[in-house]
Amino acid sequence: MVSLGVVANLVLAVPAVFAPNAVIALVGGAPVAETVWPAFAGWLLILLSLFYLPAAVDPIRYRIIAELTVLARFAGVAFFTLLYPQFLLLALFDLFFGVTQGALLLALGRR
Repeated sequence: MVSLGVVANLVLAVPAVFAPNAVIALVGGAPVAETVWPAFAGWLLILLSLFYLPAAVDPIRYRIIAELTVLARFAGVAFFTLLYPQFLLLALFDLFFGVTQGALLLALGRR
C-alpha cells in the first residue's frame, strides 16, 4: 500500500513540477501567476515519497519510517481540511492512504 501511495504521489507530483497550473486546475484550484511555488511543492512531494520507500520494502525494520509515513498522510489531511478546504480531493487522497496504511501497519504489529 505504501508503494501504491508513492506511485499515486508521483502521478500527481511529476506533472506538478512541469505544469503546475494544469495540476492545480485538475484538483479544483484557480491558476496562479507565479508557478514556482506549486512546482516546488510537487518537487518536495517527490522527495517525500522517496523517503517512504524503506517503509514499503521492510516496515518491520523501518518501523519509525512506516509510522512517520502514516503520520505524514494525516498531516496532509489536516493541512487540506483546515487550511485549504477547497482542495478536499487532496485531503481525501491522503485520508485514503493514511487509513489503509495505518490499518495495515497496526495489523502487522499484532502479528
